[in-house]
Parts: sequence; structure tokens; C-alpha cells
Amino acid sequence: MNEPRRLRRISTGIAALALAATLALAQAQAERPTMTAEEFAEATQVYFDRCAGCHGALRGGATGPNLYPDRLAEKGAPYLQAVMFGGLPGGMPGWGMQGVMSMEEIEVMARFLLNEPPAPAQISLEQILDTWVVHVAPEDRPSEPQHDLDWEDFFGVILRDMGQVAIVDGGTKELVSLVETGYAIHILRSSASGRYFTSIGRDGKASLIDLWMDPPQVVAEVKPCYDARSIESSKYHGFEDRYAIVGCYWPALAVVLDGLTLEPLKMIGTAGYERGAGGYVEEARVAAIVASHFYPEWIVNIKEAGQTWFVDYSRMDQPGQPLAVTMLDTDLYLHDGGWAQNRYFIVAANQLNKLIAIDAQERTVAAVIEAGTIPHPGRGANWVHPEYGPVWATGNLGSQEMTVTAVDPEGHPEHAWNVVARVQVPFTGNLFLKTHPNSPWVIYDHVMSPSPVGAATLCAIDKVTFEVGSCWEVPGARDVHARMVHIEFNRAGTEFWVSAWGRMDTPSFIAVYDAVTLEEVHRIEGDWVRTPTGKFNAHNTARDVY
Repeated sequence: MNEPRRLRRISTGIAALALAATLALAQAQAERPTMTAEEFAEATQVYFDRCAGCHGALRGGATGPNLYPDRLAEKGAPYLQAVMFGGLPGGMPGWGMQGVMSMEEIEVMARFLLNEPPAPAQISLEQILDTWVVHVAPEDRPSEPQHDLDWEDFFGVILRDMGQVAIVDGGTKELVSLVETGYAIHILRSSASGRYFTSIGRDGKASLIDLWMDPPQVVAEVKPCYDARSIESSKYHGFEDRYAIVGCYWPALAVVLDGLTLEPLKMIGTAGYERGAGGYVEEARVAAIVASHFYPEWIVNIKEAGQTWFVDYSRMDQPGQPLAVTMLDTDLYLHDGGWAQNRYFIVAANQLNKLIAIDAQERTVAAVIEAGTIPHPGRGANWVHPEYGPVWATGNLGSQEMTVTAVDPEGHPEHAWNVVARVQVPFTGNLFLKTHPNSPWVIYDHVMSPSPVGAATLCAIDKVTFEVGSCWEVPGARDVHARMVHIEFNRAGTEFWVSAWGRMDTPSFIAVYDAVTLEEVHRIEGDWVRTPTGKFNAHNTARDVY
């Protein structure tokens, strides 16, 4: 039977469209910049190390925009090179201006971004087990501290590009130990007891550091993913230090570990459907994680899915029992966050310029708050205001504003979940702010400011008046091409430390300030002080003091 003429025309049209699409694709591929296999492999690793955190392993975007080749081709390679060299006000670092990447490396990366992204590999439990090493078994570890130092006032200092963590005594400011960890450590978290630091690198490697040993050292390590940013231990009563969880950026999963050996116990895939009735999200990455004080569970943010999961670890030691996961719809691109009153986990939906307050006791969304442009709280800052009661603050990457929110619906219901202050600061580019009950100030950085002066400037904001009391450019920061980043107080709250994040080839410093007068009282220096970023006081981190 002959085919109807109309169907023949449709069939011919479809074939023509298919041929045209094939020719267009071939032409587009032919126009992609050429790269050698070595260049492509090196650029892939650089992308994972430097770019995937904000733009996604699949280049789909999140904190930063998507980096799909067709969109970037409209801008062209010279534009991409200029952005990578000088940065952008919304938070894009100037890798060339900071000395992190040479012009030759930037040129290679521009060509890489104009090519189709490679498909990142998945990972199996067997592959993870191959990376698991216990250097010192729990039964061989000391039953009490093996040194006479005040280990609860130790600072873990991330030496980001060196793949190391420095353990520094908070009293003497002397280096206690230098330990090898993963590359580009994102955070340190203290175990519930405070004895252990757990670290997670952007290369997906987790390390367990025992502060009781002399000197402190890595006692176990494992690499549960290729790209990661979150780690947390179990802290509920009766489960202290028993388990840990790593949140992966790629592959999209979380991995539950034994808390004392880091043995991988359970893999939890996070790829799935966006909040509500949304579409399928392959790259649903795990961002901030905190350990609940109300239940034996972790509160886990699934960034691209716009969900918060409550992961119950209470039956992990019961074979055959389910790992219960309760899913709460929150909002898209949940990133950093921290506790308010140890009940409300406030996290930034940073591309929506919102803060989501999650009630850990009720497992509900308590409030949605309008922040500034691209809020980036780190863990935020808590204090009690004489009028508004308990408040919590975030900085903002893309606007010159510190956002202060009242967070006490029971004691101060008339103010609860309202923004009570929008404090104007001199620069964009904030990543971290921090305070302590014994300091009258919130200390605020501008590390991602495109201005070298801004990146070297700190501000102190009065916790009562909300006025900027002082801003100062840290002497010597620009001399070593450094940005001042990440504030951390000592246990007593009498001092705060700030890192001069410089280049790998040049030692920089850590500036120590009086927490009341804001005078610099000490400067930690030495050849080992290279690319220092985050600092975590053992006591404050274990007890969520920030």
C-alpha cells in the first residue's frame, strides 16, 4: 500500500530536519577549539578543583551560572580569559590576578569551557573501600591526651592548596602538628566529644585527626567521592562520635561512615526529583549538613533538588533495618548554613536571595526570609540583642549588606523571622562572618571582592547598634597577594584569627586580634603558612559557638 502523500511529506520533513541537525552538530563540533589529550585531562582536573563547586560537575550552574559551551561561545574565548583573570563582582575569583593560574593555564581553560564537558565517572562501594585506610586502630589510640597542651583550644587551620591541615595551639600560637589531608579542604568539623577533627577535601577525601595524640595525626582516611564539601559526625546523646556522614558534590550521594575508623557503611543516592513536582535532577549535590540536637539524625541539604533530608542513623548497627530518610521540600540551591539557638537550622537558598529557617524539632520550615544578593552565611553569627532577643546574621556575596534576622518566636514573637537590620558594608564579596558571646563585635570579611583593597579589608559591626564600628585594610596582605578570609574566635572569645589567603609559592600569615579593642596582638608566620583559609577552634566547633 502506498504511503499517504501527507505522511510522506512529514516523513521527508523529519528526515531533512534530522539531517540539518546532524550537519549543524558536526559543524559546531568542528568549530570547537582543539585540545590535546593532556590539556583536556589537566583542564578537567582544574575544573573539578576550582570551578565545579559553584558551576556544577556537569556545568549546569548553581551558585554560579551554567557553563554550557553554546552559551559561552556567544561570549568568546577572550571574554572567558578576562573573567578568569580578573573575576566578577558576584563572587567569581580573579584566578590570574591572584596568581593562582598563569595566562597559559587560563587560555587552556577557556578552550576547555568551549568544548563539551566530559561525563564524570560514577563510584562504587568497592572503589571507596579501596581508598579506606586505618592508620591507628581505635584500640591502639590513647585513653587520655598524650601531651599537656590545651587541646580544646587547638585551632585546625586549613592550608587549602597544600593539601594539609595545621594544628596550632590557641594559647602559644605555635604550630603543634602539620598533617597531610585531602586537597582543597573545605571544612573541618569536630566530633561530639571534641577529640577528633574530621576534614573533607574538594577531592572527596575525608580524614580523621586525633587531637589527643602526640603529635596530633590522621588516624583514618577514605575517599567516598570525587568532589565533596560537607562532613559531620553523630552528636545525639548515646551516639556521640559513632558515625559520620560525607556529603558529595559528585557523584550525587551521601556516604555514612563509621565515626572512629571512617569505614564506609552506607551509600545514599541523592539524584532525584526537584521539590514539589519538579523535573529529574541528576546532579543533586549535598551541601551543608548539621547534626540534630533533638533526634539521632543529620539534617542534609540537597542543593539542586531544593530539599532538606532528615537522615536517621539510630538503626545503623541493626542489620536489615532501614535507614530512614524524611524529605522536606525547602527551596532551590541550598548552600551554607548554621544553627540559631541550636534549634533552627538557617540555610541560604543563595541564588534566590533567601534564607530558609528549618525547625529541627518539628522538622518543618519555620520561615522564609529575604536576604541580600547571594547570601553566603558560612555558619552565620548568633547573639542576643537587647531589643530583638536572639538574632542570627548572614553576609552576602553579591551585595554590600549584612542581613540580621530575629530568631526567637517563643520569647520575642513580635520580631521573629523579621529582618531587623540591613547593615551596609563597604564592599561586596563576603564569605564569612563570626562572633562570640564575649565579643561586642561581628567580624566581617570581603574575601571575594574584585578590589584588592576590599579583599584585604575587615569590618567590625556593633552587635547592639548595628553600626559599622571600624573597617581596616590588614597591613601586609596585598604585599603577599592575599585576601583576608574566615574569622574564628578562641575558646575564651578574647581573640579572633583571620587568614591571609595567598599564593602557594609565597608564605603569608594569620592575623590575631583582640576581640574587644580590635588591635592586632599577634601574627602567626612561618614557611608552613601557605594558602591558609578556614580555621576551626576545637571547643567552639564541637559546641556550635559562632
